[in-house]
Amino acid sequence: METSPKLLDVVALTQDLPRAQLVRGQVGTIVEELGPETFEVEFCDNDGRTYATAAVRED
Repeated sequence: METSPKLLDVVALTQDLPRAQLVRGQVGTIVEELGPETFEVEFCDNDGRTYATAAVRED
């Protein structure tokens, strides 16, 4: 049973996002739903400081 991602879910990238300088496997938190199957994901360091945000599709 697969569920759709929702606000504050922790997700991992399944592909590189070169424009955001992010690579597959990096983990972030969904902070906003931008549209159907599209989310704003925030990526933070170990101290909780945001180093990147990116619009990410569910697929």
